[in-house]
Amino acid sequence: MTAYKDLSKEELLELKSGLEAQFEEVKAKGLKLDMSRGKPSADQLNLSMGMMDTLTSGVDLTCEDGVDCRNYGGLDGIDEAKQLLADMMEVPKDNVIIFGNSSLNVMYDTVARAMTHGIMGSTPWCKLDKVKFLCPVPGYDRHFAITEHFGIEMINVPMTSTGPDMDMVEKLVSSDPAIKGIWCVPKYSNPQGITYSDETVFRFANLKPAAEDFRIFWDNAYCVHHLYEDKQDYLIEILMECKKAGNPDMVYKFSSTSKISFPGSGIAAMAASDANLEDIRSTMRVQTIGHDKVNQLRHVRFFGDIHGIVEHMKKHADILRPKFETVLEVLERELGGLEIGSWIAPRGGYFISFDALDGCAKAIVAKAKEAGVVMTGAGATFPYGKDPHDSNIRIAPSYPTPEELAVAAEVFVLSVKLASVDKILETK
Repeated sequence: MTAYKDLSKEELLELKSGLEAQFEEVKAKGLKLDMSRGKPSADQLNLSMGMMDTLTSGVDLTCEDGVDCRNYGGLDGIDEAKQLLADMMEVPKDNVIIFGNSSLNVMYDTVARAMTHGIMGSTPWCKLDKVKFLCPVPGYDRHFAITEHFGIEMINVPMTSTGPDMDMVEKLVSSDPAIKGIWCVPKYSNPQGITYSDETVFRFANLKPAAEDFRIFWDNAYCVHHLYEDKQDYLIEILMECKKAGNPDMVYKFSSTSKISFPGSGIAAMAASDANLEDIRSTMRVQTIGHDKVNQLRHVRFFGDIHGIVEHMKKHADILRPKFETVLEVLERELGGLEIGSWIAPRGGYFISFDALDGCAKAIVAKAKEAGVVMTGAGATFPYGKDPHDSNIRIAPSYPTPEELAVAAEVFVLSVKLASVDKILETK
């Protein structure tokens, strides 16, 4: 294929005419397709329906240590659930607290607690003149929404093929005491699917922050979300590395079963140092008597142990893998060699990250919507919704049916071509 930038103005105008004709044909079909969010499909949710049968009115709801899950108590969660999530997160059981259904909720509460009461005796963030967070970009829009909600200044840190730009992270964290945290999705990152390298994790563990209450918000949302059994990314465990580096309190690690069992009815967990967890419990004791132990028990009895989760996730991969491969095949077939976009083929997670020509993302998303395909909003993968290059688009293949996805992918690449031709014509 000839790169679009190498075409003459006359060739580009002729190409545009043909693309516009195709676009009108697509619009006439009246499509209503959605690739905007990484929701599990109905087929994925059906994999967990057996969980609904694990607890009935005739089942004993007593844990192995005698705790009656129907009653009050158990601030940290039941032991069996702590062990299940600890094994998934690769940390000791005693360093885990089980919360409700959403790790996002736990992260929000963690920031809120720091705002109102501080971290381990430090000044509450709300009493400081300025609080800042580092935000690897492109990144997770819901992370950025939390810090924006609390008025925390967000600083973009570019992602590389091995994780965030650690030269920049080290420089900023060590020199500015107003920087209190960094958002991280370290495995199959949202949206690029990048897994942090060993060196990146080591450098995180050895940070020398100017702020004593600096914390790494390590959202390991996709720790078991592999697409391929024989091609899995490996991530070094951050809690242990921080402990070895003499920084045991520097990290909060989050995970959940939201995209393993039921997103609306999973269980979430935080792993951290003993000192961090005791600090968190001091507020939790006021906030709650304990989270849903019945749901925790339901998960334990359905999965059994970490091996049950691993086998379950293979079934998820069998559903997701063909969808990812469909999108990647269309991207390569239709856009390969045209030099109007680039993308990463992830080995896990929930998204494909597409980088268009600078200044084209909003136009592409608008074109796709006009043709009946809803995409994640352009700019969503950056703090404040502002992509400085207007180029990144997050593609979410999980929710549509395979048939819908194939059509949506074709509409997307057509939209990319049209927006790119218009952009290149501006320079001719």
